[in-house]
Amino acid sequence: MSRNLIVGNLQSAFNTWNGKIAEIWTLISTTPQSFRGGAIWGTIVSINDALKAVGYGLLVLFFAMSIFQSAASFRDFQRPEFVFRHFIRFLLAKVAVGSAMDIMTSLFSVCGGVVQTVMGSIGGMAAASVTLPSQIVTAIEDVGFLASIPLWLVSLLGSLFITVMSFVLILTVYGRFFRLYFYTALAPLPLSSFAGEGTSFAGKAFLKSYIGVCMEGAVIVLACMIFSAFMSSGNPTVDTSLSAVTMSWNYIAETIFNMLVLVGLVKGAERIVKEMFGL
Repeated sequence: MSRNLIVGNLQSAFNTWNGKIAEIWTLISTTPQSFRGGAIWGTIVSINDALKAVGYGLLVLFFAMSIFQSAASFRDFQRPEFVFRHFIRFLLAKVAVGSAMDIMTSLFSVCGGVVQTVMGSIGGMAAASVTLPSQIVTAIEDVGFLASIPLWLVSLLGSLFITVMSFVLILTVYGRFFRLYFYTALAPLPLSSFAGEGTSFAGKAFLKSYIGVCMEGAVIVLACMIFSAFMSSGNPTVDTSLSAVTMSWNYIAETIFNMLVLVGLVKGAERIVKEMFGL
C-alpha cells in the first residue's frame, strides 16, 4: 500500500470492497450444514425436532377442521371415498411433518445445484476486484499540499460510500443465509397445514417462499457476473489529461456507480426471484 495517505485511504476502501466480494462468493458456495463449523446447524436441527410435537398437534387440528368443513352431513362419514381421501391427506401431512428436515435439505440441494452450476460457468470473482489505477496513484502522489486538500475530500467521501456499500452488500447476503435457517427451524409448523384442504395454502406458500430464498443465490451470483462484466469492459476509464482532483473524482464516481449496480441487484434478488418464478 502506498505511503501517501490519500492513496492509502482509497486503497483501504477498495480492499474492504474486494474482501466482501470474496466473502460473498464463499458464503454462496457454503451449505447451511457446514457454515461456521456446523454449530448453528446443530441448533436449527434441535429446534426443528422440538417443533415436530407442536406440528403434530396442529396436524390433528387442521385435519379435524378439514373433516367437518368438507362434510355436508354425517352421511359423508359413511362414504369410503370420503374417509379414504382425508386419511391419505392426513398420512401424507404426517410424513411431511416428520420428514421436515429432509424435505428442506433436499430442496436446498436441488436449488444449490443450480447455483453451483452458475458459479462453475463463471469460474470466480477475480474480475470483480476493484483497484486504484497506477495513473491516479502517480497523479495524487505528485500533488502539492494545497492542491491535496480537495483530494482529501474526494477520498474521504468516496471511501465512505464504498465502505457503506460493502457492508450493505454483505449484510444482504447474510440476511438471505439466515432466512434459510429460519425456514428450516420452523418447517414442521407450516407443513402441518397440508392436513386440511382449507389450510394447505399455507404449506404451499411456505415451500414456494423457501424455494425463492434458495434461488436468490443464483440471482446474486449472476449479479456478481454482471458487475464483473462492468469492471472488465474498460469502465471506468482514466483520462490522464485532467487534473488529479478531476481525474480521481471521475474514476471514483464511475466506480461507485458500478458498485451501486451490484448492490441494487443483490438487494432486489428476492423481488427478481418472485417475479421470475411467480412466487
